[in-house]
Amino acid sequence: MIRKVKRIVALLMLMAALAAGFFLAAVYTGAFGPLQSRADLLDIQHARASLVYSEDAEIIGRFFAENRTAVKHEQLPPHLLDALIATEDARFYRHRGIDLRSLGRVLFKTILLNRTEAGGGSTITQQLAKNLFGRQGRGALGLAGGKAREFIMARRIEKVFDKDTIITLYLNIVPFGENVFGIEAAARRFFRKPAEELSAEEAALLVGMLKANTFYNPRLFPQRALGRRNVVIGRMEVMGCLTSAQADSLRSLPLALAYEGDRAENQAGYFLARVRQETHQLLDSIQHLTGTVWDLETSGLEIHTTLNLPLQQHTVRSFGEHLGRMQRILDDQYRSPAARAALKEIVTAELKRTGLDARAGEKRRQWIFDWKGPYADTLTVADSLRKALSLIHAGLLAIDPHSGAVRAYVGGIDHPTHPYDQVHARRQLASAFKPLLYAAALEEGIRPCSYFDNDSVVITDFTGYSPTNHDRSYGGMYSMAGALSHSMNIPTFHVFLQTGFAPVNDLWTRMGFSFPLSNRPSLAMGTAEASIFELTVAYAAFANGGFLVEPYLVESITGPGGELIFRREPPETKTRLVSGNTSLLIRAMLEKAVNNGTAASIRNRYGVDLPLAGKTGTSQRYADAWFAAFGSDLVMVSRAGASLPSVRFQYGGHGSGSALALPLLALSLQKLQQDHELRHRFFSSFPPLPTSLATSLECPDFREKSRLENFINRFRDTRVTFEQDSGSLPRESLFRRIFRRR
Repeated sequence: MIRKVKRIVALLMLMAALAAGFFLAAVYTGAFGPLQSRADLLDIQHARASLVYSEDAEIIGRFFAENRTAVKHEQLPPHLLDALIATEDARFYRHRGIDLRSLGRVLFKTILLNRTEAGGGSTITQQLAKNLFGRQGRGALGLAGGKAREFIMARRIEKVFDKDTIITLYLNIVPFGENVFGIEAAARRFFRKPAEELSAEEAALLVGMLKANTFYNPRLFPQRALGRRNVVIGRMEVMGCLTSAQADSLRSLPLALAYEGDRAENQAGYFLARVRQETHQLLDSIQHLTGTVWDLETSGLEIHTTLNLPLQQHTVRSFGEHLGRMQRILDDQYRSPAARAALKEIVTAELKRTGLDARAGEKRRQWIFDWKGPYADTLTVADSLRKALSLIHAGLLAIDPHSGAVRAYVGGIDHPTHPYDQVHARRQLASAFKPLLYAAALEEGIRPCSYFDNDSVVITDFTGYSPTNHDRSYGGMYSMAGALSHSMNIPTFHVFLQTGFAPVNDLWTRMGFSFPLSNRPSLAMGTAEASIFELTVAYAAFANGGFLVEPYLVESITGPGGELIFRREPPETKTRLVSGNTSLLIRAMLEKAVNNGTAASIRNRYGVDLPLAGKTGTSQRYADAWFAAFGSDLVMVSRAGASLPSVRFQYGGHGSGSALALPLLALSLQKLQQDHELRHRFFSSFPPLPTSLATSLECPDFREKSRLENFINRFRDTRVTFEQDSGSLPRESLFRRIFRRR
């Protein structure tokens, strides 16, 4: 019996030895991942980020697989090294990559006695191997194979590099969450300083995060991070790196974060997102043509863009100045009982529409945008939605009207928390549409001094629709130029009737708008929808003599060795949208709007004295506000409004185009005009109109009707029929029009 047991035990031991042998053979043959040789280790090269430059050669962003910046060993403060070694690998300088004592502790305390506070057994060198080369395979066997591979690679690393190099490599690649890798990037992210300037308590906080990046993220979970930091300080005290008095003093300090996030995300995040998209398309085209493959995140490219950094910074600051104030006004509005109840109904409807009503009471930790500074908070789903819906969103695009080069691009209020790009969001244009209608009218031969009725009119076949002016005024006659500069709706409706739908629709289509127009009377008031991007292209035609431009962001791309990969070339031909005379006349009319029309506040309130033409727009019930303007070499369009039309300001003093959207440009231009170089680059004086065109504008904006016209009006029928096929009124004889009964 004993002999039989011995044979079984021997057989089991043999089988175990064979299994171990096969397992080790599998590890060495690369079944769980390749084993790097000494030469491979000496040639460790991390992926190189691609750098993005503004047009004035400033770095505005990086594209990378991992946000990593390397530092040298001498740049690492001693207390950082002490914190890391005391917490992660107390015997770092006494082992050769594998710490058998720590492994024994893990076996007996952590596994057998289930004491998780005993810690893990991986050395810093093993963790470096894991971070450098990763793990392959899943399940228990994959875990065992990965561990064995790390053991082997840890020993090889120790043979190739000294301890200082190993710990420096580790700190340069270790992950800190938020796609941040390495101590340098982490120090700048959480404390706005380089790693060499970290204090002892800051170093302890970052080392503490290594246990669980998200769980101990000080931005999201400050109390957890504080507790973990103090654990690290305690380990430093036990190891003799700190005295008891020093440790107690450090533990009493608050977190004192100086969270920066990604600086490029804050000033040009939406622009960089579009640059990434455009560059990918360009690299795909290059690969298709030449077969050369470039990786945007690892090839170390240099991408030179069209962005004018000073102008971009002016616009970003203007967003903060203006929208921060307007957001406080809107928040105050929704604090009244009636408005609060209305907002609650909107939130309830949205929860039901999105299928989140069953989860309305669930709480979650999240990063919340605020103009005073982002912060982390725990909110229910319903409260989070309420806060999101009551935010004012906005976008602004500025381009060179001659080339299409994008000079400023603000796609929203905060890219990290609200990445949806408002520049490409489609909203109702309101009066910002009118210059397109008037351009079509000019192309049809209607002249700027043609006068149009301002008396009330009712459209009988559209449920009694009746256009009204924004100031509720009636009577008299407006010239076409005066109607546009003062944004009068009733005369504009008559311009539409005389022009017809087909010319307007044709121009709209050729300008590249994606929204299909509907031949309805309200089209004249701007019920068509478009994006900031599309409207900027349209207004560029009024600034450049009537031609279509295609906005672009990337000027050139060079490789890591300086070789030219791509350079933007101007198009060989241009597509004409409107005649040169039409573009000049629209410009002159919109100059009137800026100087003494609906956009005059940019002059008399904000003191902008640049040569400028522009148009405001306010959609129904102040749901969206627009302002589009241009100078000789810059077109700028802004729009602002909440996510839903039902969330809006109650009064035009806050929600109109001149109150909500115009200041975004006005504050930017205030700053721009103080910069001599920018002022003369983008806003040289408009050339005077040719004599033949100048005389065509020499008429009053408004005139009273003559006695004959008033007499005829007594017999005029204020009800008209709108012909959808042509978009114009039926032509009648003079006799019938004079003596037609009411």
